[in-house]
Amino acid sequence: MLSAEFWFALLCFAVLMYVILDGFDLGLGILFPWFRDDNERALMISSVAHVWDGNETWLVFGGVILFAAFPSVYAQMLSGAYIPVIVMLIALVMRGAAFEYRFKSTTSSKWWDRAFGLGSSVAGFCQGFILGNVVSGDFGLNLFCVLTGFAVMAGYALLGCGWMVIKKETLMQIRALKLAKGLVIVVLSAFCAICLYNLYLTEELFARWFSWPEVLYLAPLPVLAIALGCWIYLHCDYLIDGLQTKVDSHKLPLRLLFILTVLLFLLGFIGLLVGLYPFMLPQQITLYQALAPTSSLAFVAPGVLVLLPIILAYTLYGYHVFSGKVQSTY
Repeated sequence: MLSAEFWFALLCFAVLMYVILDGFDLGLGILFPWFRDDNERALMISSVAHVWDGNETWLVFGGVILFAAFPSVYAQMLSGAYIPVIVMLIALVMRGAAFEYRFKSTTSSKWWDRAFGLGSSVAGFCQGFILGNVVSGDFGLNLFCVLTGFAVMAGYALLGCGWMVIKKETLMQIRALKLAKGLVIVVLSAFCAICLYNLYLTEELFARWFSWPEVLYLAPLPVLAIALGCWIYLHCDYLIDGLQTKVDSHKLPLRLLFILTVLLFLLGFIGLLVGLYPFMLPQQITLYQALAPTSSLAFVAPGVLVLLPIILAYTLYGYHVFSGKVQSTY
């Protein structure tokens, strides 16, 4: 039978895929206040209209894994974070409706723009807030959870900037790059604040990061994150100069900003796992204690092993088919 580590790795993979893929289209909605022109907003939505619902498949897939493989954690998380989860789902429904109605509306398009922006912002904040609940082990309203909520919003917006640089034309690319320069500073500042606060949540966590020889292979994580942030900032300057001097955009590494931001998220995710493992809820329940009975796992495993490659295949195919810049609306 598949081990607890396998199910935990599968859950982590689903969460990471959701954060990256749905993160950038949530980021576009978070960026809406800085793009007020109707055509610009229509282009932003058009760039993800073909893939956004597929991105959210990973949220459902991750929820299924959590429910089937770690039911006690699922129950505790849902009961403890009931309000932010419900608010997040309402926000996701709101932005989903905005996707469909925005292209068909005339006089009400501004209201659907507001629904898309508000739904994206609230969903991103709630996801960060829930993350703060899980890391702190305190399912309630506190400063740490609010900080993680805004940090995730800033990170999603940075991913959205990277996506816009790939999909849009020069003027929108330059504006996205200028926003990315400020956002990466916000993300790094929040990252440092969260790390420092997180270290003092428990003595065990502090000892894990600073004990010998663990410090040798854990210390590079924040150093690499800061280095990546500096690289992102400098790369934005490089791309702005190239676009403003009318360099052929095909010669510029436009995809690198998005890739570097994904790597920044990946480092943060690794740091999170290092801080939690083997606990799924800090100092409360480990993944081995939370694992479902063998009979339940045996029932779920065939479906999961069949669905995972299918989801991966249609995700890759969808992005391949709709690759390239968005130049016009529907």
